[in-house]
Amino acid sequence: MRKNSRLPNLHNFGIHLRILLIVNLFAVLAALLLSHPLSQFFNVFTELSTAVQPILIISLLCLYGLYPWLNKLDYRASMPVIILLEIGITYLAFSLVSPYFSPELIPDIPRACLLTTIVTAIVLYYFNLQQRAYSPAIAEARLQALQARIRPHFLFNSINAVLSLIRSQPKRAETALEDMADLFRVLMADNRDLVPLAQEIALSRQYLALEKLRLEDRLNVNWQIEHMPPDAMIPPLILQPLLENAVYHGIEPLADGGEITIQIVCKHKEVLMSISNPFNPDKHHHTGNKMALKNIKERLLLHFDLEASLKTDIAGQYYTVHIRVPHQ
Repeated sequence: MRKNSRLPNLHNFGIHLRILLIVNLFAVLAALLLSHPLSQFFNVFTELSTAVQPILIISLLCLYGLYPWLNKLDYRASMPVIILLEIGITYLAFSLVSPYFSPELIPDIPRACLLTTIVTAIVLYYFNLQQRAYSPAIAEARLQALQARIRPHFLFNSINAVLSLIRSQPKRAETALEDMADLFRVLMADNRDLVPLAQEIALSRQYLALEKLRLEDRLNVNWQIEHMPPDAMIPPLILQPLLENAVYHGIEPLADGGEITIQIVCKHKEVLMSISNPFNPDKHHHTGNKMALKNIKERLLLHFDLEASLKTDIAGQYYTVHIRVPHQ
């Protein structure tokens, strides 16, 4: 078991949906094995579901309520607690309902508890595998962002811009150097946990301020964030890589530059973010490999499962990225 393993977010609708699907898949397989002949499958599955579904629903409600406490435990300690909880629920449920079902279909209580243990272990192992599959995206995000920062295109121009300001505008040059230091500090940190949206906005402003030094009037930024929830928790390094794409692919190829629009609002307990930049395919000097978008999608899936999404569209002369995350 990896040291940084953690429980899935048991307050997440997508997680509960996956648990429902996995457990019901096991019920379908069990009904297929117990159906003799196969034409009895529907009747067998119905009777099994009558016993399984109440246990499943009660389990999900208990896990939802206990998640804040379970999440404080070490991952290794939370596993047996969840398994014991499921065994307890199964024991109580089967003690009450087993007299009303066919003994051929409904196992005795010890066997039912054993089956519950096996299924629970498989479900937990599935979520652990899923987390391990997407966890590299977090480290990759930091590496990609760091590589972008040390790209000569950005680094040398930023340094030259600072040097040009040292004598004429020393205060502005000092601020730029502080922004560069803050960027490196964030990029080198362990970016596994969610951060407040206000922190990501501050980082994005620092990045755009550095780009403004060299692009000057060619880069304009329109912040529409008056109605954003500053305490909403999002994965770090979500907006900054998208803004970098907007500058590199949208603003730089245009002789007159353009305007990047960042809009963030909260609607129906969801945070909606969009970044829009000019788009001219005839002057698109670098097509890119969409690795930043792919990485962000993976990290959104890891943190929020089905409750988050990332979409892109091109409308007229503008390219827009839309992000939706739950308001936590």
